Amino acid sequence: MDMAKLQDFMGKLVVDLGGATLAANMLIGEELGLYRAMADSEPVTPAQLARKTGCHERLVREWLSGQAAAGYIEHKEGAFRLPPEQALALAVEDSPVFMAGGTSAIAAMFLDKDKIVAAMRGNGAIAWGDHHPCLFKGVERFFRPGYRAHLVAEWLPALEGVVPKLEAGAKVADVGCGHGASTVIMAQAYPKSRFHGFDYHEPSIATARQRAEEGGVADRARFATATAKGYAERDFDLICFFDCLHDLGDPVGAARHALQALKPGGSVLLVEPNAGDSLDENINPVGRFFYAASTCLCTPNSLSQEVGLALGAQAGEARLRKVFLEAGFDIFRRATQTPFNLILEARK
Repeated sequence: MDMAKLQDFMGKLVVDLGGATLAANMLIGEELGLYRAMADSEPVTPAQLARKTGCHERLVREWLSGQAAAGYIEHKEGAFRLPPEQALALAVEDSPVFMAGGTSAIAAMFLDKDKIVAAMRGNGAIAWGDHHPCLFKGVERFFRPGYRAHLVAEWLPALEGVVPKLEAGAKVADVGCGHGASTVIMAQAYPKSRFHGFDYHEPSIATARQRAEEGGVADRARFATATAKGYAERDFDLICFFDCLHDLGDPVGAARHALQALKPGGSVLLVEPNAGDSLDENINPVGRFFYAASTCLCTPNSLSQEVGLALGAQAGEARLRKVFLEAGFDIFRRATQTPFNLILEARK
């Protein structure tokens, strides 16, 4: 037994367990508005924060102490301060790096623990709609900041000839649209184009319609309940898959259906988690996060559907290219990337 190695691992384990409990506290702080109440980066005492948020002072003090111990907030002489850098990630909803809103998706993994255990002992399947409802809101809020920051400014311009079509008036599909965050963002940016969001989860489609109304784009962003191989609309200039292809049971069939639904010269925008083509390339903090989420969410969802290819969230560019070439596309390339995403283009 290498005792030094054991001690190093125990230190790592304490850090990881602390991170898990901190994620629960992050969810609490986000839901109660504790971070938002500190977004001005002014020092506040536990009593002051409790009054501002209508919370129990003693529990607020304990929560603040844990946040200070984690380095999320600063502490000095009994007062606590959320620095502006941390506020961007924890308190400012419109920030491109806002992360706190996605913690409810992590909560779903714990709330659905018994279902995940049963799936691992059984056929591996858990349908998306069978998860706790907090998952759907958490996924929307986790991905939306990145879409706001990058989709119109970087990702669409990286595609060949797509932006001029959108500016002139294109027909666009958003497959696996969820709550419609990506659809609404595109519709707001390109008022001459028309957008069709499809998702097989009916409650998500109902929320997407509400988001379109709130965003002022309900006249040009329509949503329908349909599978990735089941929508009947045709003649699209652009078909998008945002962080969903790896969740599908039959991604090859979905890509083939997209090929048939595109106009000649049409394009597919595929946004997937950033990953290398082997496990060794993905042994890093981003890979750890996506593999863990994929174990509980993405892969069981794929296994719940026909074919059940189970690509997983870290499929990698080579595996994704194989899917689209098998579906019949001639062109597949990496358009751009971020630390969290691969932005890939396929053309008919």
